[in-house]
Amino acid sequence: MKPFLKRAGSSIVVLTVVLVLNFFLFRIMPGDPILSIADPRFSPEAKAQLAATWGLDRPMPEQFAVYVKEMLSFRFGLSMMTSTPVWDELKNRVPNTVALLLPALILSTALGLWSGMAAALKRGSFVERIVLACGAVSFSCPSFFVQILLLMSFAYAFPLFPLSGTASIPPPDGMAYVTDYLWHLVLPVFSLTILGFGGFALYIRNMMVKALGEDYVLMARARGLPRSRVIWNHAFRSILPPVLTIILMSVPGVVSGAVITETVFSMNGVGRFLLEATNSHDYPAAGAAFFLLALITVGCNLLADICYVLADPRVRNEAARE
Repeated sequence: MKPFLKRAGSSIVVLTVVLVLNFFLFRIMPGDPILSIADPRFSPEAKAQLAATWGLDRPMPEQFAVYVKEMLSFRFGLSMMTSTPVWDELKNRVPNTVALLLPALILSTALGLWSGMAAALKRGSFVERIVLACGAVSFSCPSFFVQILLLMSFAYAFPLFPLSGTASIPPPDGMAYVTDYLWHLVLPVFSLTILGFGGFALYIRNMMVKALGEDYVLMARARGLPRSRVIWNHAFRSILPPVLTIILMSVPGVVSGAVITETVFSMNGVGRFLLEATNSHDYPAAGAAFFLLALITVGCNLLADICYVLADPRVRNEAARE
């Protein structure tokens, strides 16, 4: 219990630092947020009125107090780009981002687990060489390059999939809309899957190779236990804690990667909203998006610690003694 409380305390410190940095970093960036949303022909009085609308005419300490209150209450204020509540903007975009990232994370994890295990169990074979080569390429390729290549190949040269957007315009009705929505998701999800599985496959392969050479696995083989039982009940079970940690720690990276993916494929998601808010000096929207990303990162770290304790009896017993 005590280690978990320490982790929770450090997480609160991290979120506090993120809150402070979110406020001050955006305000020291070059550019004026009012000029990014106001017509150049606006009078100084009109620009001053816009500044008063978003509280930019108030003293900095007062702005900070309002900002912290809005963040912690999850209201987030009004977006300067759309003049609508930031929370409403996020609610409209979150389903699209979840529909993109969740299947991509599941597919890349399953593919990485399967290919990594195959490479570890068939060392020196053609299968291992293929997995190592594909994993290295997948791990090292820039995401935007792969995604643009997919668009040029399967949406422009061979128009099998849509070139951009989350759905067709105008959107169809009924089940046709579901089919059209999934059709638009194929290329983005596929790109994230092939980009994400490589690193995971290499991790699984390396950890499994090491586990198969441990004394307890050799002893299990010497006892005549079935091969499947040795692999899954002994070798794989020993690497399960770090595997769970890797999966959970990859979630924030996948979420932040949505910025590039949604921009390349012109999807109406949170990642693209974050980029547009940053470029437009939209303080409330950008601050909310970064704050939520920090919450996801900290939450995944805490969940990884909990899963590690539950999956590894040694860590659980040590934590109980403390």
